[in-house]
Amino acid sequence: MKTFLCIVAISFLVIVGIVAGRSVESADPMTMAQGIEGWLGIPDETDDKAPIDYGPGPGKPKQVEPGETATLAIKAQIPGGAPTANVTGVFGPVVTWPIIPIHAVLLPDGRVMNYGTDASGAQGAQLIYDIWNPKLGTGSGAHLVLPNTTKTDIFCGSQSLMMSGDVLTSGGDLTVNGARNSAQNATTIFSPTANSIKANTPMNYARWYSSLVSLPNGELAVFGGRQNVGLLSPAQEAATPELYDPAVRSWKPLTGATAAHFGGWYYPRAYVAPGGSVFLLGTDGGAMYSVSTAGVGSIVLLKGNAPNGHAALPTIPFAPGMAISVRLNQQVVVVDYRKSTPIVTATQSMDQIRYWASGSILADGQVLVTGGSQVANQLTGVAYHAQIWNPTTGHWTAGASATKPRLYHSIAMLLPDATVLTGGGGAPGPVKNLNAEIYYPPYLYASNGKPAVRPVLTAATPTVLNPGNTVHVTVGPTDIISRLTFVRTGSVTHSNNSDQRFLNLAFTQEGQNLTAVLPTDTTRMVPGFYMLFAFNDARVPSVARIVSVL
Repeated sequence: MKTFLCIVAISFLVIVGIVAGRSVESADPMTMAQGIEGWLGIPDETDDKAPIDYGPGPGKPKQVEPGETATLAIKAQIPGGAPTANVTGVFGPVVTWPIIPIHAVLLPDGRVMNYGTDASGAQGAQLIYDIWNPKLGTGSGAHLVLPNTTKTDIFCGSQSLMMSGDVLTSGGDLTVNGARNSAQNATTIFSPTANSIKANTPMNYARWYSSLVSLPNGELAVFGGRQNVGLLSPAQEAATPELYDPAVRSWKPLTGATAAHFGGWYYPRAYVAPGGSVFLLGTDGGAMYSVSTAGVGSIVLLKGNAPNGHAALPTIPFAPGMAISVRLNQQVVVVDYRKSTPIVTATQSMDQIRYWASGSILADGQVLVTGGSQVANQLTGVAYHAQIWNPTTGHWTAGASATKPRLYHSIAMLLPDATVLTGGGGAPGPVKNLNAEIYYPPYLYASNGKPAVRPVLTAATPTVLNPGNTVHVTVGPTDIISRLTFVRTGSVTHSNNSDQRFLNLAFTQEGQNLTAVLPTDTTRMVPGFYMLFAFNDARVPSVARIVSVL
């Protein structure tokens, strides 16, 4: 049986451009997407013949490591690298993953909730999901695969960590008359303390490919997505944002902020701006918007435009009111939205076209881009090597090379030990990657390529903070601390991570004791869960302590 798979139609622009003899960069993404949806169909996941790669290689059987079944987990170690490791970083060995981690959320206890497929890499978010504990390593014993008791297919929905520590998911895939890929309005809540998922209040509008944004007051706003049910073409955008109040578990339509489209309905790039409004950066046309969530909401089209973008290219909010955005034709811009008129400035171009790359803020505030390929979701011009952008210099540095292609439905996310989880890809895709690789950034290495000596952050108190509070940090007896950074826990899917956020904290040190005062402005430091990293005088980070800001 044939139907449309969970993949945004504009990711096929390259194919259509080749067939029609047109350049994808010059095509209008929304117009092309609506045209494609009218006639293009691909086999359902049950007919997908892409090989499964558990780590050893496509089509090869899963390899059980010696003693794996007899041990709780396989502890991960920072691998050694070449003498250039302190510049490029290192990708660790490929490890088997129980599912394709299409969606991933860092939980308050440091574990990672991830979901998207069944154990064979087929669309199956209504069946199971996985909880990975990095502290236990990367073996099978570090994973807890749980049943999705709600049977809600959260595949290609949106997710965010709430201030309670629970995970809210909204929308996703709906099967109508045996055919997948209609939108749905169902939502769920996952409790890390109970390790269970349950149904939640539905939204007012069905949404597929929407974005959830955590707001300064603890509420969440959902933007975009398509709302087609049954009739899948043309795409019908969910044009009215909604506001979720966790206290009463209710959704309110922001009817005053209804718009024809927010510069693209597919996982809108939306971030809290200083002052409290939500800034949206459009993909097609590069339009920019400001949305107020007060009352019934309002929306303003801002002056200026960014270069034309694409839903398969990442935007990363690397500082309060500032984002770096990868655009078409390898262009990269910095968008400063701290004032009412955003300023768009070109920075060094990307090394190559990277459709479906992921962008992650590192523990030191630099930006890591991994994965992607020159042709969307194809093994053509695959970008195996990482790129690291320095916000001070505006320059990219070539990083280490991964082993596996990370294309559509892949992820990357910063972990509390200052490493980055990269994984997944497939459903659909040329390979079903039931595997992952840990990236160890340059700051973890000495000049000889060996793992650097890390400072020890033994305590950070209190663990529950209010804006403006003082946090007391204890480090090792010989640690001289040069920097404290505050990185908001991430939530990633489809080349988009709206939850991540970065701050430097001013501090004083007396012996082993450090004192820092948090910002008072919750529109700059959006409440939620943060990883607190301490860097020594060799610029090596500690393992983070996760604290909550109310």
